[in-house]
Amino acid sequence: MVDIKISGRKVSVTDSMREHVNEKIGEALKVFDIKPMSCDVVLRVDRKRTDPDRKKCEVTVYVRDNVVRVEASDNDMYGAIDTAAIKVSRQLRKYKTRIIDHKHHSAREDVRISLEPVADLAELIDDEDDALVREKFVDLRPMSEEEALVQTDLLGHDFYVFENAATGLINVIYHRHNGGYGIIKPKFEFEDEA
Repeated sequence: MVDIKISGRKVSVTDSMREHVNEKIGEALKVFDIKPMSCDVVLRVDRKRTDPDRKKCEVTVYVRDNVVRVEASDNDMYGAIDTAAIKVSRQLRKYKTRIIDHKHHSAREDVRISLEPVADLAELIDDEDDALVREKFVDLRPMSEEEALVQTDLLGHDFYVFENAATGLINVIYHRHNGGYGIIKPKFEFEDEA
């Protein structure tokens, strides 16, 4: 059984909610039984002008040295938990097929894979104020551009900051609104090629 830590923000976590999380999220985590694995679940109520009582369930699963993160919103907290359980199950399957299976079949053994959390832009901006309210630090590990794209998908972020294994420089990979992805590289990386 995976240890699931449950906390609430702007909501009291009842015993019923705790049981529901343990049942639904715990069942979703059984899909991918690997050690070590732990899970943090945050239940929150977002008080926004457009939707004052939107319930949200954020699930962060730590698998070995990797992170898989999902979130789901609903008008009902139990609905948000159910949706998050479905999403985390899907993400863990994706993690297994893209990372674990690919790693076993890959001829390149020298590349390390990492899923380090990157700060959500929404968490950096307070609803009432545009002041910086949170700062996160990222532990950068070398990886290929393809691996960084996979990490972006698994975390559910629009972008991902990583150390390019080929150059040793910091890059940012991001999803484009019209499809595909882009990559931001330091300009001096190309000075030697000119």
